[in-house]
Amino acid sequence: MDIRKLICLLAVMVFSLSACHKDLGDYDINMPTEPEVTTLDSVYTAVVGDSLIIDPGIKAPAGAEIELSWKISVMIGNDVTYTGPKMKIIFGLAAQRYNARLTIHNKTNGMKYYHKFTVSGATDFESGTTVLSVEDGVTQFSFIKRDGTMQARLYKAMQGKDLPVDPRYLFLLRNKQSGGVLLGYWIITKNGGVRLEPNTMAPHDRYPNTFSENFFTAPDDLEIGSLMEHEQGVMMGVINGKFYGGTTSTWDQAGTYGMFGLPADGDYELAPSFTMAVTGPGTYFIGFDRNRKQFVRINLYGAPMYFGTQYSVEGASIFDPMNVGMDLVKIVQLNNADCYAYVKGPEGKLYELKFNVNFTGPFTFRSQQKREFIRPDLVTADTKWQGAKNGVIYIASGSKVVRYNPVNEEIRELATNFGGKPITMLKLSEDEETLMVGTENTIWITNITTGANGSLIRKIEGIPGNPVDVENR
Repeated sequence: MDIRKLICLLAVMVFSLSACHKDLGDYDINMPTEPEVTTLDSVYTAVVGDSLIIDPGIKAPAGAEIELSWKISVMIGNDVTYTGPKMKIIFGLAAQRYNARLTIHNKTNGMKYYHKFTVSGATDFESGTTVLSVEDGVTQFSFIKRDGTMQARLYKAMQGKDLPVDPRYLFLLRNKQSGGVLLGYWIITKNGGVRLEPNTMAPHDRYPNTFSENFFTAPDDLEIGSLMEHEQGVMMGVINGKFYGGTTSTWDQAGTYGMFGLPADGDYELAPSFTMAVTGPGTYFIGFDRNRKQFVRINLYGAPMYFGTQYSVEGASIFDPMNVGMDLVKIVQLNNADCYAYVKGPEGKLYELKFNVNFTGPFTFRSQQKREFIRPDLVTADTKWQGAKNGVIYIASGSKVVRYNPVNEEIRELATNFGGKPITMLKLSEDEETLMVGTENTIWITNITTGANGSLIRKIEGIPGNPVDVENR
């Protein structure tokens, strides 16, 4: 190739490169106009059972066909999805935080735009007082907010049906060994009961919702003698004269947690009243065999195990726990040590037995005292009892409440006058500084701190019927 052709070829290449560079600079990329979101917040609070409405305030480009879709992500269960210009749902999730996303779809050009936000579930039931009562023979469940607003007859209003008859207990179960995880309300009646999710007051979606469903194999008939709440958030007690304990051998979020297996195996029939002591890693019970008229021992080893009279005795000359020879009226437990049993002899006299039990080491029943009860007139089928850790016993009989000190047999009537109405409920607060007393349509909250002697703090009025039990949250 001669020199002139080479120069011409190089000149063409330089011109071409220059032209290409100039051409690239002449083009503008025109992206589609993004829909404008004007009012979407980063966090929304949604009240359980109430409407959740979110209007993102979309301004769409001219001529664009816009579709909005929404998703609330749920770790356990199905995600909540909705399609529409505004999210409009009844919020039915648990009271916790959820990641959520709005998707804007421009159907004209196929573009999609994503906007993240958070939904924080809340509930009207997070704080307040639940009340179990009986009104003209109908069991009622009501909720009182902290501001005093009452949602009376709540179960009937939400479920459209009545609760089982003859209410006995109201439990708000929580696993105290795992940070107080709430496991639900149990409304217990003489022959059954129902469970409610604590944040929605609706049937629980994870656990059994009726008392009979809470058995792996339910007895043909159910008669509940008495139940207590164990610190692991399960119920334990006397059913059909046998001792049952809710299972704790699985994760407390598993559907079988708290269910009843077989009762403690043995030849016995328990009176309703019993004691429960939690000492170190162990849980121990003292019951009363109504046929043999003797105190019996039950230990919890994953499930309740019946040991009967497999214990040693100190003080058998005071009274023999293996041969009491009288009918049990009530056991009142003050703490893990001191207990009082009220028993009726064949001649009709009422006796007070004091005892305590050494649960560790050799299992020892210590009989400490036997005497006639100073006020047998206070004890009827409707008498209510509450034992306090400070050593006193509160007794409600008729329309009065007395403070009984068994050390010196002092009996003092509380300062509050309950209006002459029969007392249907007696319950100590968890800190044992107040005593809640129920009469028709009213709960009286009294001060039982040192020197107060049950003076009135306040009243809650408007309760449907007669209060039976109460729980504060």
